[in-house]
Amino acid sequence: MHLYEERLTVPRTWWLLAALTGVALGLVLLPFGPLVAAAALAGGVTTVSLLGHAYGSARIVVTPGALVLGGRRIPLGALGATEILDEREAFAWRTWKANPYAMLLIRGYVRTALRIELRNDYEGAPYVYVSTRQPMNLAVVLAFARG
Repeated sequence: MHLYEERLTVPRTWWLLAALTGVALGLVLLPFGPLVAAAALAGGVTTVSLLGHAYGSARIVVTPGALVLGGRRIPLGALGATEILDEREAFAWRTWKANPYAMLLIRGYVRTALRIELRNDYEGAPYVYVSTRQPMNLAVVLAFARG
């Protein structure tokens, strides 16, 4: 059972960039013939679309016993205080305030985030930084799940 689930999909404009990349490749290779240009167009769109899909497939899931960030599972007992970060604070914690030992799930196109302290430096990390479009909802669900 999932108490909270969010997928950090890429913005819609990235799909336009995939199409434009394919068109650009097709135009560059047009002197080699229309078949090569068509193959470049299809290959470019497909490759960039697959990369965008893979990058945007990260999920945040809260279950009754754990917080799952992408492929990493953190027990709820290891989580401490949460801090909701607005755009300015999220940028600061992504850049100059960042700890190199922290667990990070960063997506630059998601402007807000949640910073969660870890008890006893769980796995050597002082905190978890999670890019999320709904930091308030995630903080409330985590508080509820921890009891």
